[in-house]
This record gives sequence, structure tokens and C-alpha cells, in this order.
Amino acid sequence: MKRLSLIIAMISLTLWGSAQRNLVRPEDVKTFLSSTTYVVLENNPVSQYNLEIRDAVERSWKITPYKFITAKEFEEMRKDIDKSFLVLIQMRFDNDKPAPTYNFLSASLGAAVSKITDMPDICSVPLSYKDLDEGTYTYKLEGLILFMQNYIKAINDNPKLIKKNAFKFYNKNIKQVKSKELWVTENSLEKSTRALTEIRKNYKYTIKVVNPEDIQKAIQERNPNVLFLHKVGPEGSRLQCRVWKMIIGAEDGILYYYDMHKISKSKGDGFLAKDFAKINK
Repeated sequence: MKRLSLIIAMISLTLWGSAQRNLVRPEDVKTFLSSTTYVVLENNPVSQYNLEIRDAVERSWKITPYKFITAKEFEEMRKDIDKSFLVLIQMRFDNDKPAPTYNFLSASLGAAVSKITDMPDICSVPLSYKDLDEGTYTYKLEGLILFMQNYIKAINDNPKLIKKNAFKFYNKNIKQVKSKELWVTENSLEKSTRALTEIRKNYKYTIKVVNPEDIQKAIQERNPNVLFLHKVGPEGSRLQCRVWKMIIGAEDGILYYYDMHKISKSKGDGFLAKDFAKINK
């Protein structure tokens, strides 16, 4: 896997690590499922992330018992091999040029290691570029938590799915996208694809451009007809590199489409015409 630089920046002493992250082992997944998961809250007690992650976990985290802890408690507990953690981390891919820092939501196992990057990483999902407003992703946290649980159960049932770029396995579900409504926000679309006339050139099925609140409501109501687009991009910030795109079921967190591209002259920040063409098949 690519070399990563990871920063945990939720406590007064910032911890740096650089490691070759290994694929999680099947026995680590089983250990995770038999543990209590400690959900790490940020230092700011009224942060939007804290409010949304607490609500999302209380509503939808089902695969392990859980408790909420502070970032300070996480640092004290993270070496305990009997514990697991759901934690907001900051990660940088050293091979990226430029190399922005990204926020990830990570489900990890405790381990008696000095480097945070050596903790077994069961599942990590990109949330945003660092320093962007929390509102770019917090309304989708419950849907992402549903997906993470589905993924962890899937790799426990079938360890052969544990591989680099494992999320691409879910692209087998692409053909099912057309049977549901695809909900997107305007900012999740690349600028040249935002006009409905342009969308319809590449996608002939039902799509709705909605507000973040609409997507959050669809997730909370477990709307079986709605798929939402989770896009992670620079949103106009200075460092521009990776753009992740995930289409997820509002009802159950099933992943229907996954891709990542790097920004270039022909590929901007958002869901591309090429992405629409892929799910239109």
C-alpha cells in the first residue's frame, strides 16, 4: 500500500507517524467484532462533528457495544489490545504531489505500538480535506457508519475481500443504481456536469439535486428508494489532489459505486461525466 503520513490532531500534543500500513488480518476483524468500540470525541464539546457522530452512533452502530471517550482518554487507552476505536484521523499520502491532509473516519484496533499508523486499521473512510468546514460531511456520518459496518461484516464473512482498493469490489452493484433515485448536492458535481441538461446527456435515470438536509433526512428515515453521493474534494481550497466518489444506500449503507481520481485539466473537483457514463450502463 502507499506510504502514509498520519496525524492525530485532536489533543494538545500532536502525534505524527509514518508507516507502511499493512492489510488487516482476518483475526483482527474477529477481534474487533468481539470488542467494545470507543468512539473518540473531539476536544470541542459543541463541535458539529461531536454532535453528529454521537447521534449517528446511538441510532445506528449495531456491530459492537460502544462507549464515548475524549481524545485524551483515547491516547491513554489506544494500546489496549482488547479495545477498538472509532476515531477521526488526519492522513496524508506522501506520494501525492501536492500532498494535502485529509480527514478520515477510522475503525481501528488497540495495539501496544508507538506509532498510531501501526494500529490495525479495520476500515477507514475519507470525509474531507483538512480544515474544510465540518458541514461538508457531518450530515452524511450516519450513512457512512452504516457502510463501515456492512464492510466490516463482509470482510469477516469473506476474508478474500481484504485487499488493496477493497471498496472497488462494490462496483458489482453499479447496475442497480438505475433502479433507485440518485440524490446529489450541487457541490458534489464537477462544474461542467452541474446543469441538468449536461447530466441527462450521460445519465438517463432518476437523479435529484438536493440540499444536505434532504440527504440526512433520507438516511435517518432509511429511505429505501434513495442513494446518495458522498464526494470528498478540495472545495476550492489551495491544495488540490484527490477526489473520492462513493454512492451509498440511504436505507442500509450498501455501497453501489466507488472511484477516486486526481484533479487535472480534464478532471475537476466532483462527480465527472465519466462517472455518470459508468453508472448509466
